[in-house]
Amino acid sequence: MLADAGHVMPDSLKFEGDKLFFEQALDRAALIVHGRNSHEQQTNSPQRKRLILTRKIEALTVDPEMPNATLWNPDHASFEEACAFADVASGMVAIIGGPAVFEIFMDSYDTFWLSEAPHVRLPGGEGCFVGVPAQPPQQVLTSHGMKPGAPYLLDATHGVTVTPWRRS
Repeated sequence: MLADAGHVMPDSLKFEGDKLFFEQALDRAALIVHGRNSHEQQTNSPQRKRLILTRKIEALTVDPEMPNATLWNPDHASFEEACAFADVASGMVAIIGGPAVFEIFMDSYDTFWLSEAPHVRLPGGEGCFVGVPAQPPQQVLTSHGMKPGAPYLLDATHGVTVTPWRRS
């Protein structure tokens, strides 16, 4: 699960090691892609270029509340068109979710970093991918041709890890 039943990431799913790993990766990204409910809420967030997926618009447009954000409806413009509109021609793209956003890129990832907090339970929560919890996230990634690398321990006290899943 990546959020509770209200589509909010609860404090019980926030760990300093994971937060630091995530923030450092976003600082290296040329572009961040997410849905309307996802946002990293960090000090550097307003400076980061981003695409926000929404079905409420047709044409690519600058988000009136965030000048570095482009509103993108993938039914009406390609990812390449959205990147060009956002003035991003190269660099790492960080896809931060949610499940419908991850699904769009599932067959395009070079690496997907799967964080796991094994002691946190979110009954009725929002699965990290389409098809979760009916199947585990590892099975979803495997079904899209990805294989796990060695996990990194982010928080020893809570057993929080992050595993790189790479294209086979």
